Amino acid sequence: MRELSVDLFSTVDGYGGGGPRPAPYWGYGGPDLFEWMQAQLADEHVMLMGATSYRLMSEIVANGDDPTFPRMAELPKIVFSKTLQPPLTWANTTIVHEPVETAVPALKAMSDGLPMRTIGSRSLVRSLFRLGLVDRVRVMVFPMIHGVAGEEPVFAELPDVELGLAGTTVLDDRLVLLDYRVDGDR
Repeated sequence: MRELSVDLFSTVDGYGGGGPRPAPYWGYGGPDLFEWMQAQLADEHVMLMGATSYRLMSEIVANGDDPTFPRMAELPKIVFSKTLQPPLTWANTTIVHEPVETAVPALKAMSDGLPMRTIGSRSLVRSLFRLGLVDRVRVMVFPMIHGVAGEEPVFAELPDVELGLAGTTVLDDRLVLLDYRVDGDR
């Protein structure tokens, strides 16, 4: 059975966007973070996303020169959407019009064994959690508090979920990666 991971970037107070530092990675990008991202992309997996994330990411990848973009194009991508229609501009992308509650269990049961990871897609992540389909959660915590300027609360509208800590990693002496299994064990 395929593993489904959700990766989240968050401020200490749980925000995923906006705030006083609009730079990529809130200006905290560094060699360890970029090495971690490269390592994640090097592993064979399937990227899952919703239509909004697809539109944003495909445009960024088409117009940017980040060294990760060619690898992202190589990886298989699945977009859950009722509005997108082929042909899509981002290579190796499949549109799934089926509801998440039927499509993702079928994808998880596939025998090819490729793990799946979400990319962005807060509404998709909420659905996956509500349906009990998430196996692993990794939260990259950035050293800032957005407070009243915070936008896009990462954990808003998620159901109660028991997590078991699988590991922690400090990157660039300032970021903390929290790795959890969704297994209910304490």
